[in-house]
Formats: sequence, structure tokens, C-alpha cells
Amino acid sequence: MDAAELISNVFLPISLAIIMLGMGMTLISADFTRIIKHPKAILIGLTNQLLFLPIIGFLLAIALNLSPLMAVGLMILASCPGGATSNLITQVSKGNIALSVTLTAIASVVSILTIPFILSYSLDYFGTTTGATIKLPIIDTMLQIMVITVIPISIGMLIRRLKPYFSKRMEKPMRIASTVIFILVFIAVVTANFNIIGTAMKEVGIVTLLLNLLTMGIGYATARLFKLDLKSTISVTIESGIQNGTLALVIATSVLNNIEMGIPTAAYSIWMFLTGGILIWKLGKRKV
Repeated sequence: MDAAELISNVFLPISLAIIMLGMGMTLISADFTRIIKHPKAILIGLTNQLLFLPIIGFLLAIALNLSPLMAVGLMILASCPGGATSNLITQVSKGNIALSVTLTAIASVVSILTIPFILSYSLDYFGTTTGATIKLPIIDTMLQIMVITVIPISIGMLIRRLKPYFSKRMEKPMRIASTVIFILVFIAVVTANFNIIGTAMKEVGIVTLLLNLLTMGIGYATARLFKLDLKSTISVTIESGIQNGTLALVIATSVLNNIEMGIPTAAYSIWMFLTGGILIWKLGKRKV
């Protein structure tokens, strides 16, 4: 197992599971029942993730005349919404954590159906044939969601219910720990992809930055248009612009067997952590 695999398969999942445990200690069941009873924020977030994101990616690939491999690589990224990293950034940015977790969970499940459709069309449109059948490991994906997200959050919520004073006291330390882990993950991602970062930025640096900024901008604009509160607006903005890079890399390298198609994801990961870091810096300091 090389450094990149060790980071993506061991360090990142364990780190995110620890963060999810801390998130769970800030949540109660009413946080989830409230957004289910008033699903406007969920519908806005899912529309951004599952509809606007791939459309923006597709239009950017055409407008900037990307090569077929880079265009498909961008579409792989645009078809993989959410991910536990968005939950981490939402927590430290003091957004609506329950909404962020709900959007990640729903989008992850629905994308099992949408990814094959989007990528089959993209491969055909951009004239790239791989001979691969685009079929995602449904059981593995569901298990990943359970182990990294659902189970740690549920344990955290149980601790909150049984030990409310302890949970309250741990909020600030866990937020600090989340920030430290976010920085460590960013360093790990840069280190693991160091040999291709230069190539990635040269080939698709501009288009991946535009994808990140446009999707976050649309997330913010739609949330404000439909008058969501600030915490929900933060969550929708982050969920719209932070993608599941790990899943995108798995699809590029394992499903489609093409390392070059993973180049846009490598570039996007840098922008994703930089813009996420700016949000944490700007929003994490405010009083709630």
C-alpha cells in the first residue's frame, strides 16, 4: 500500500469518523426532525448537488474546450456530490450540521443511480471509450456511509443524550480538533498527489477552480433566494461546492481504469481545501 492509498483508505476514513463522533455530540434528534418537517433546505441542496453541479461541469468542459480525457475526468468529479469532508467544513464553519449530514447521506445514495447515467453520456459525448461498464459497488458505498458517517454520529448523539454536560464541554475542543484534522488532511492530500499537482494545475487548474466557485456561488444564491437562515445557507453553500474526491478517484482509476481521468480531481482537491479553509477562517470565528 503506497502513501496515497494509506491516506485515502486508512487515515482519511478514521479521521472523518472521529470528526463525525464529535458532530454527533452537538446534535439531538430534534435537529433532524425539524429539517424533515421543513424540507425546503434539503430540496434546494439536492437540486444543486444532483442537477446544477453536473450541468455546470458539462458546460465548463465545452466552453474551455477540454481534451476528452480531462472533460470526462471533470464530469466524474461533477457526478460525485457531497462527502464527509463537507460535513467537517460545515461543522467548523458553524453551519447546520444536521442539514449537511442529511444532504451528504441522501446525495450519496441517489448518486449511485445518477453517476452511471451521467458518465455513460459523458463518455459517449466526448468520444472517449473505455470498454468499462459503469457499475458502482452499492453495498460498499452504503457500508462506507454507515461506518464513516451514520454510526459515529449516532454514537455521538447517544453520548449527548446520556452525558449532556460533558458533550457541551467538549464542543470547543472538538471544533479545534476538527480544524487541526482538516489541516492535516489537506497536507496529506497535497503530499500524496505531489507528483501530479503541477500537471493537474496546468491542465485543469482554471476549470476546476471555476467549478468550485460557481457551484458554491449558486449554492449561496439559491439558499438566499429561498430565504434560508444563515446556518442552513452555509451548509447548502458548502455541500454544493465540496465534492466527494475519494469516490471520484475510485471511479477514474478502478472503474474506468484511467489514471489521467483522475487529474481534475487532484486539482479540485487543492481548490476545495483552500476555499473550505477560507470559509472556516471567516465563519468559524463568529459568535453563534
